Amino acid sequence: MEAQLISTSSNPSELAAGINYFFALLPDDPARAAIAGVGERFRKSHRVGGSPVGVDSLHLTLCPMGRPERLRQPLESALLAAAGEVRAQGFMATLDSAMRFSARDGQFPFVLCADGATTEAALNLRKAIAAAQVRVGLQVSGVSSFLPHVTMLHGHAVDAIEESIAAIHWRVSEFVLIRSFFGQSRYAVIGRWPLAAPPEPEPVDMLAEMASLADLPDLPDEE
Repeated sequence: MEAQLISTSSNPSELAAGINYFFALLPDDPARAAIAGVGERFRKSHRVGGSPVGVDSLHLTLCPMGRPERLRQPLESALLAAAGEVRAQGFMATLDSAMRFSARDGQFPFVLCADGATTEAALNLRKAIAAAQVRVGLQVSGVSSFLPHVTMLHGHAVDAIEESIAAIHWRVSEFVLIRSFFGQSRYAVIGRWPLAAPPEPEPVDMLAEMASLADLPDLPDEE
């Protein structure tokens, strides 16, 4: 859901009370439904008591808001400006494993993790967003420390859990800026930026391929 810009304060570097920002990828509708289904099966099979993440709130966090340094405009405006400078290529996202992260506030996040190809592509996009933030006065630390994942539920468990799942895919064609509200599990998408379509593979000319093959040697006559 789109939202209106919130003025942070008269001081450009100040963050409005109770508000945070981060850049993310949003799964498409079939992927959201698949993630929710895995979350429900996971909750039942491991007897996890807790709260599932709402389907409309499922996301893969790409990059946090940077720390203000020499910021010359309101924080939200700077984030929007930085995102507008990012040039990157879209990719296919794949989630193929489920695991339990360390507890936060007494509850464990249960997440679906990305495969290697998705991790590489998402990391490149994360670096591009971080670099764009630097140019507007926002410093992002720990850029290369990154495990792309989608949180599907929060609950309680004693043992660590990690297992493979049937892969969930979606085509990443954009990234978004999300305004979040502390303690409310509430998010608002305040900007969307398209990613370039990956190049189409060139068609193969089979006749030309056959013509370029070396002639096979003649087989000797059978006696």
